[in-house]
Amino acid sequence: MGTVVVLGGTFDPPHIGHLIMAEYAYEALQARTVLFLPAADPPHKHGETRMDAAHRVAMTELAIAHEPRFQLSRLDLDRPGPHYTADTVRLLVELYPDDEVIFLVGEDSLRDLPFWQRANELIRTCRIAVVPRHEVRFDAETLEDVLPGISERVIHVWSPLIETSSTDLAARLSAGKSVRYLIPDAVLAYIARHELYRKPL
Repeated sequence: MGTVVVLGGTFDPPHIGHLIMAEYAYEALQARTVLFLPAADPPHKHGETRMDAAHRVAMTELAIAHEPRFQLSRLDLDRPGPHYTADTVRLLVELYPDDEVIFLVGEDSLRDLPFWQRANELIRTCRIAVVPRHEVRFDAETLEDVLPGISERVIHVWSPLIETSSTDLAARLSAGKSVRYLIPDAVLAYIARHELYRKPL
């Protein structure tokens, strides 16, 4: 039995923060692989994706192309919605019956977990790996009243704090500012070639 770590997100665009999270989680959890799972249209960010799925998939593939331990999964994109994490993880558990599936999130997502659809089902289906977020300090025990048993389902993974986000980077790109070193060169070349993120946000 191995461990499959799942990193979901819009990846709009993918950046070094995603790669660093994946790298440190892979090592800490002794994973077999990390799945980068682009979201179709996440309910909590409905209508907020800036680029369509084809561009986000292409950029994510380029971001992880150098790393054989990372893989892209189209599971969320290729199934009908609504796209709730509880459903996605249940399908992944069925796809990887010989592995433990661990869902990777930041501390801000852990804090917001009670507002996710069927959060209780999610924590019964998989364990949650949590990496720190800038200016967010949150303990799973705080959620015990609303999500009983969550403390036993959370694994804290140390990772360097990278104070950036896809939203911030898209805004910098739109304003013509540098994002060098924050987005992999291959992804930057793709963005330039397809003239992405040029409209004001």
